[in-house]
Amino acid sequence: MHPAPEITLLSAKLKLIISAISSFVLLSSCTAIKSLHLTDHKEQASAAPVQKKEVKFIDQIAVTSAPVTTPKTVAITTEKAPEKKQPVQPSMSIEAYRLSKEQEENQRVSDMMANRPADVENASPLQLKYSVLLNTYVEQLQNETLLSAVDEWYGVRYRRGGMAKTGVDCSGFVFSVYVAAYGINLPRVSGEQYRVSRKISTTELQEGDLIFFHTTGRGVSHVGIYLQNNKFIHASVSHGVMVSDLFEPYYIQRFVGAGRIDNKQLVSNNHASANGGR
Repeated sequence: MHPAPEITLLSAKLKLIISAISSFVLLSSCTAIKSLHLTDHKEQASAAPVQKKEVKFIDQIAVTSAPVTTPKTVAITTEKAPEKKQPVQPSMSIEAYRLSKEQEENQRVSDMMANRPADVENASPLQLKYSVLLNTYVEQLQNETLLSAVDEWYGVRYRRGGMAKTGVDCSGFVFSVYVAAYGINLPRVSGEQYRVSRKISTTELQEGDLIFFHTTGRGVSHVGIYLQNNKFIHASVSHGVMVSDLFEPYYIQRFVGAGRIDNKQLVSNNHASANGGR
């Protein structure tokens, strides 16, 4: 016997419904599995360490800069004044120097005598000579006794410890002149001559006063006799008995002081000779 057509149709519908449900369940399970797989992959990717990318430099690249232009400078040059050449002093011996100075002084005296005015016609050659040496007027030189005493030694060479015309030192020269001009026996050495003299200012200097210097750095070691116009006569180590200027750098830097021997009187040559002075 055959089933009824209604039952057959119902069973066919049930099969279709069951197939549809089965397909839906199957699709749902695949989607869940796929989402789970994607989630696990993301967690693994986030857990993996991040690798640092190496920075690579590009070699062999030359960077050229634009040429730098410097501003032009204008050089200002100043002309130097031409240097004056100092005249070369010829070297000469002490004796030759002394002779040349004497010849020069004698020539100046001769010229003065040849062209002398009326007011100096009565002046002696000694006065004329020392007016030239001292650069002063003839009428200012009235102490001929002192001039004669110093002139006897003028040009004598220096000799340490000497008291003769063959050689004399500074204190021996002063000692001899004071005997000849004043009849006074001074101490023999310059330090003692400084001690016995009365100290005066350079503004008080007169003819015959003594002036003292330190040339060795150990107190008074040099002495001379003041004449006039800041000039003094002394026995120089280098040039013998000569006239020098007190304000020459060498002497002004070594100047110690000035001294005066009080109560000195001019004496005649005869009186000086009687006392052993020449």
